[in-house]
Amino acid sequence: MRLFMFLMAVIIVAATACGKKDDASKNPFFSDYKTPFEVPPFDQIKQEHYMPAFTEGISRTYKEIDAIAENPEAPTFDNTILALEKSGSLLSKVGLVFYNLLSANTNDSMQAIAQRVAPMTSKLADDIALNAKLFQRIKTLHDTRDKLNLTAEQSRVLDRYYKEFVRGGANLPDDKKERFRKINEELAVLSLQFSENVLKEDNEYKFVIEKKEDLEGLPDNVIAAAAKAAKDAGMEGKWVITMHKPSWIPFLQYSARRDLREQVYKAWMQQGECF
Repeated sequence: MRLFMFLMAVIIVAATACGKKDDASKNPFFSDYKTPFEVPPFDQIKQEHYMPAFTEGISRTYKEIDAIAENPEAPTFDNTILALEKSGSLLSKVGLVFYNLLSANTNDSMQAIAQRVAPMTSKLADDIALNAKLFQRIKTLHDTRDKLNLTAEQSRVLDRYYKEFVRGGANLPDDKKERFRKINEELAVLSLQFSENVLKEDNEYKFVIEKKEDLEGLPDNVIAAAAKAAKDAGMEGKWVITMHKPSWIPFLQYSARRDLREQVYKAWMQQGECF
C-alpha cells in the first residue's frame, strides 16, 4: 500500500533532471543516510542526483514486482501483500525528498525533472495495477480472507490493496486497459502542467499597497517583508503582498483593512481559474 499510494500521488504531480551522468558512489540516495534519525542529507543532495535515483528506483521496483507476481508458491499475506509493502524502497526514498522540495522550494530544473518522471511513474503504476498475475494473487487472498487467520490490521491492508487494484483498472477487460493507460498518462502530464500554471500565477501576483495608512494592524516584520518584496520588484517605497504563504497569511491575519483582506483572499481562492 505504501508504494501503490505513493505512485498514485506522484502521478498527479510528477518529475526530471539535468542530463548529467551521476557517479553512483556520490549519490546520497544510493546509500544509507548517515544522519541523526536518518534525515535526508539535504546539504549533499544535488539536482543531478534525482534522475539517476528515479531511474534506478523504477528499475528495481519492476524487478521486485515481477518477483512477487511470478512467485511459484501459493499466495500468502507475507509473500504477496507484505512483499508489496516492502517493494519500491529506493523509489519512495528519492520521491519523498524530491516531491516535498518540488512543492516547497521549486525551480525550473526541478519542474523539468517532474515533467520527465511523470509519464515514467504513471506507466509504472499502471504496470503494477494491471499486472494480471499480481492481481490474481491479491484476489485469491481477498476471496479467502476469512480462512487466513489474519489480524484486523492485516485484513484491512489486504482489503485496501484489493480495492486500490480494482480502482486502478485490474478488473477492466483487456481492450479497455490500453485506453485506461493513455488516460492516466495524459492526466499525469496535464495535472503537472496545471500545477506549474498555478505556480507561475502565484509568482506573478503582486498586491501593491501605496499608502502607509493601509498597513494598519500589520506587525513590523510583516511590513518589513512587504517593503522588501516591493523593493525586489522595483517598487521601492511601496509594499507588496504576494501569494507566498509567509506574505498573504499574516496579511489576512493582521490587516485591519477588511476590503484589502477581501482582495487578497479572493486572489488566493481564484488561483488557476484563468487556465
